[in-house]
Amino acid sequence: MYIDSHCHINFPELAARLPEILAKMSENQVSHALCVSVDLPDFPQVLALAEKYPHIYASVGVHPDYEDTPEPSVEDLVRLSNHPKIVAIGETGLDYYRLQGDLEWQRERFRVHIRASRATGKPLIIHTRSASEDTIRLMREEGAGTDAGGAGGVMHCFTESLEVAQAAMAMGFYISFSGIVTFKSAKDLQAVALAVPLERMLIETDSPYLAPVPHRGKMNEPGFVVHVADYLAKLKGLPLDTVAQQTTDNFFNLFNSIH
Repeated sequence: MYIDSHCHINFPELAARLPEILAKMSENQVSHALCVSVDLPDFPQVLALAEKYPHIYASVGVHPDYEDTPEPSVEDLVRLSNHPKIVAIGETGLDYYRLQGDLEWQRERFRVHIRASRATGKPLIIHTRSASEDTIRLMREEGAGTDAGGAGGVMHCFTESLEVAQAAMAMGFYISFSGIVTFKSAKDLQAVALAVPLERMLIETDSPYLAPVPHRGKMNEPGFVVHVADYLAKLKGLPLDTVAQQTTDNFFNLFNSIH
């Protein structure tokens, strides 16, 4: 059994094929998927999917790349997360790769999400790109980690250094690997994945993006998460069943409101 800990099946290119997407999940033994919110206007679609399908869960949050979108307050996030199928706050974080200039609004948005996570006890889904120093700093300042009484969370679609992974894990966070880890060019990331303990790992697709080998270049979908697990099993010299079981256990340990 596998779990896709991060996907966007509400996006139009996947929503249009939803019966096929869900069938492929079942065929590939992907038992659950977490559909992740990226802005508030589209959040009702995310929630509707989670309400309709027992094995789909959801988050609420506003992605750091979305500049021209309604800004969430702590109160907004707390209110919208008060639903049994909303198991996380995010996707949130910092991204200095796509956006330039004064990004203080991005840092303030991240702080809002961390405060909502602490208020609700629901873990964070964190996106960081070209911003790892500030990401870790704000996580510490706002007490995001379980070491500071926060709910912890996951560093999703991880592409940073081992030092960043270790700093996040020290705060009680999990490290999630996507299809990127299967790419031949991702040698540095593969070294990080080898060093991260399996007990701190999640697997994801981030679909419809970043399809893993052997589907690289195609539209990604939750059923492909098995290829991420398979790659990690080979990388670590472990049975595939071991990786599947441990990453599934990790998912339920983190998103414990599912139980």
